[in-house]
Amino acid sequence: MKDLQPLNENVLLEIEEKEAKTAGGIIIPDSVSEKPQNAKVVAIGNIENPGIAVGDSVFYKKFSGTEIEFEGRKLLFIPYGDLLAKVVEIEAI
Repeated sequence: MKDLQPLNENVLLEIEEKEAKTAGGIIIPDSVSEKPQNAKVVAIGNIENPGIAVGDSVFYKKFSGTEIEFEGRKLLFIPYGDLLAKVVEIEAI
């Protein structure tokens, strides 16, 4: 089994794709639909105190990173500085 490990200050994300449909059930092709800006962290490069961990869900800048396909998965290499937020669970008051 092969795995990818990001180098330097890069983060590897797995893009969570959802099939886009209209209310009438028409499937919207990828070329027309807007790409998601959230993904799951798969691996972290050499970053001191990253603030994220493998498995976290994060949001990133719109036109950032390099998309690849590796062993049937759509992945995105992105500079750590292009991450915008980590999704966290909070308790209702």
